Amino acid sequence: MPGADLRALVEYLVRGLVDDPGAVGVRATERDRLVIIEIRVAVGDLGKVIGRRGRIVGAIRTLARAAALPDGRRVMVEIVQNRNTG
Repeated sequence: MPGADLRALVEYLVRGLVDDPGAVGVRATERDRLVIIEIRVAVGDLGKVIGRRGRIVGAIRTLARAAALPDGRRVMVEIVQNRNTG
């Protein structure tokens, strides 16, 4: 699955979890077969994406890794919090 499709997969999953899907931003960068996916959500939705004990974001990471596996790439999924929003 190309990097753009991985980004789209993660964005689709996150938009389905949050109350404010318009505030969701997902950015993917790829370097040396490592895809880094950064997720930005509204501050009020942060807990919904992380989940209890990180289970939701863990599931998102597992799905992204499984999607990248056929191409032999690695994936890192990070939740990025804007400095000005807390």
